[in-house]
Amino acid sequence: MSCCKHCTIPALVVAAVALAWAWAPRAGAIAAPAPQSSRQPLGKSAGEPAGQLACCRPSGGATALRGQAVRPYSTPHAPLLGVAWYPEQWPESRWNTDLTLMQAAHIDVVRVGEYAWSALEPSEGDYHLNWLERAIDLAGRHHIAVVIGTPTDAPPAWLTRKYPETLGIDADGRTREHGDRRQFNYASPRYRQLCTLMVAQLAQRFGHNPNVIGWQIGNEDTDESFDPATRAQFQQFLKKRYKTLANLNRRWATAYWSQTYDRWDEIPMQNHYGNPGLLLEYKHFVTATWRSFQGAQITVLRTYIPPSQFITTNIGGLGWSANWDHYRLTEDLNLASWDDYVGEGHLHAYRNAMLNDFARGWKRANFWVMETEPGSVNWAPINNALDRGETRALAWQTVGHGADAVLYWQWRSALNGQEQYHGAVLGADGKPNPIYAEIEQTGSEFQQASPALSGTAPHAEMALLTDYDSRWAIDFQRHSRLYDQQKVLLRFYRPLEQLAETRGEAVDIVDPNVAPLERYKLLVAPSLNVIPQDLANKLMAYVRQGGHLLLGPRSGMKDAYDALQPERQPGPLAQALGGNVVQYYALEQGQSVPLAATHPLALSPLQHSPSPAAKPSSGTADIWAEDLVATAPDTRVELRYGKTQGGWLDGQPAMLTRRLGKGSISYLGTLPDPALLKAILTRAAWRSGVEAGSVELPPNVELCVRSQPGNPAGASVYILINHSHQPSRVFLPGHFKRLFADDSASSAAEERGTRLEDAPSGAASEHAASRQGEPRQGEPRRGTTVELPAQGVALLLRLAQPSGP
Repeated sequence: MSCCKHCTIPALVVAAVALAWAWAPRAGAIAAPAPQSSRQPLGKSAGEPAGQLACCRPSGGATALRGQAVRPYSTPHAPLLGVAWYPEQWPESRWNTDLTLMQAAHIDVVRVGEYAWSALEPSEGDYHLNWLERAIDLAGRHHIAVVIGTPTDAPPAWLTRKYPETLGIDADGRTREHGDRRQFNYASPRYRQLCTLMVAQLAQRFGHNPNVIGWQIGNEDTDESFDPATRAQFQQFLKKRYKTLANLNRRWATAYWSQTYDRWDEIPMQNHYGNPGLLLEYKHFVTATWRSFQGAQITVLRTYIPPSQFITTNIGGLGWSANWDHYRLTEDLNLASWDDYVGEGHLHAYRNAMLNDFARGWKRANFWVMETEPGSVNWAPINNALDRGETRALAWQTVGHGADAVLYWQWRSALNGQEQYHGAVLGADGKPNPIYAEIEQTGSEFQQASPALSGTAPHAEMALLTDYDSRWAIDFQRHSRLYDQQKVLLRFYRPLEQLAETRGEAVDIVDPNVAPLERYKLLVAPSLNVIPQDLANKLMAYVRQGGHLLLGPRSGMKDAYDALQPERQPGPLAQALGGNVVQYYALEQGQSVPLAATHPLALSPLQHSPSPAAKPSSGTADIWAEDLVATAPDTRVELRYGKTQGGWLDGQPAMLTRRLGKGSISYLGTLPDPALLKAILTRAAWRSGVEAGSVELPPNVELCVRSQPGNPAGASVYILINHSHQPSRVFLPGHFKRLFADDSASSAAEERGTRLEDAPSGAASEHAASRQGEPRQGEPRRGTTVELPAQGVALLLRLAQPSGP
């Protein structure tokens, strides 16, 4: 099959690519584009007559080669506002009306095509791309950029009928059928070949279209296949990793329950209760298979598109899904993106902040929110609408944590299909829903703030450590249904984030296996269950050079093969800690154990703290408790358990700390209550040189700060968000300029110290004033007071402190 009547080689090329990526165990990176300094000009013709394929002209982009470094994409004019648009679902006569309404709402970008395979290729080899080119060009005339989604998440009926081997099989043996999505087998060489042929057509036609700024591969990768061919691939994956069955049997301790394997084809493929070593390798296989599935498409795209166009894939499952390793899957992409939904209820501000920081940590760079809800969804138990102003607050929160674009799903309610009731910007009648006005306001604010925000990012001196091997290992054997790892991470995240906010900083969430650690003063690893020797060496080098590491419960229990370490927790770090875990205990539901500092100074309030009562030296713990012992004379016991219900923990150490080199290592063997954990982490931050800052925030008010990378002390943008239904007031030390809802009258009034009351819904008022804060040698604090209405947002540019009184 040729790409067009003028060209036969590309079809052979993409077929070879598909076969080369036929199964997954590859770790090579894919070539990527250089950073883009400004968006490509919009509103121009694509430069090709309708119907002519671009495969016959030279490509400006070099063919991707495995092993080349991936260059990050820098979003011009960030933050951008966008929507998912499906022109194939509506008459072409309607397109201009839709795009006019988008332009009026300050929409910058649309995502198109990710479910359009049947419209793009209604029968095998019969490509219909002209309609998409007309849609892209029309978007350009409205100054709206385009991201093309490769349609490989939803194959057409002709494909699965003609090639039934492309259908996936569920774990229960049921073959999937057409009519849903993700019915394909991600490991099928045939399906990959058909995908790359489709992607090649799109890349050749639109790779040099000036309106196209990027590509999204598929949509929310999730479901694997349990067919015999994929099982054979898994067995080959294991053979390549372990070399011999003797090695595999030793690593998995298969003498247990007579699991010993004599042939590679005896090894089952399981995704739940089974040998922990097998389960962990299966997750590695799934990650590698999805990575090679997208790698085949990346290779084809890079053959035809210029470096200015980025490649991403949108990660679903509210970002926290553990189907595969997000850090690994995003390595080959220029840009990480995820789908941020609230679902039932309302915005859980700290949890959503954590998930955005988690997404930023995948590539340790700014990211896109490729999908978010315009007020409601259709898949939750109760699909309530977010409150007035809450959708806007959600958008600004994601930007505050590093999002450079926010796209709503979807533009208009579909007339039929499984997601008829999902929230949309327009109704099925094509008229704006009530949420349209709020999105229009958000878009206007994005454009006003763009000159100050573009090129900025959050800055962090503290990081949480998490990796998928540890997550999987604990989830395979939770030992307590109460040990929810997202909740455990959030328990540690919240006090660190509160401390970081006072300093105008963020908290990074990174994989210690791949992230550089030297930039951080404090590392906190709540549940780093798997610590191989190479990771232990990396962590110890960090500590000896002056870093401070706090390990949480269940850390260092397993090795790289999900086997118990022969040395008690924290395994390869026990000697450095000068202590270890004697025994671990899952606590009963409702059971708590008392905790107390061993010395009044160990957790005493910091002298500069405005709230000494928030720094207790005693408290309780729940869910999990470990009995520790100090084995070195210079290891200090920081916490001890009080008298407990079962008696095993009575008076035993609960936290150890030891100085090592220029830094320190600590081990906390339980989950303290929020107040006590905040005291522990505040003290750890103080010891590492991260003291509390000068910003005091009321409850439910969030502060995010973005600054130029490498210059956090330079010009910074402060984003204040009131997540409550009550007005609130914030005092910011320093002088600021408001970035939207500003006019000359407001500025003049501010100079006279007059409080402003602005009319626009959700806008903030502030005045530069001298307010009596904490007395400092008899002098009042000088700064800016910001008044936030319910669900209000304020953006301020920090100005240089004026000299003189």
